[in-house]
Amino acid sequence: MKNLELQKEIHTTKTLCNGQCKHGPIAVLYPQGTWYKKMDKTKSKELIHKLEENENVHLGSELYYHDGKTFKNQKSE
Repeated sequence: MKNLELQKEIHTTKTLCNGQCKHGPIAVLYPQGTWYKKMDKTKSKELIHKLEENENVHLGSELYYHDGKTFKNQKSE
């Protein structure tokens, strides 16, 4: 983020367990409400680049997402 000068657009916060430690590390994208599981350096870079390009962010690791009405779990579909 620093190299891309996105510190003003993207804010990161380190948290303790969000109840999904078994799927960690977790990244949560707001305001969309999408939770990404098993994030690593490669997936993090991909997420940041897609956000920078204003693309629809789909990494294939979504754990939860918001459909406009409620949160859904990928496994429940």
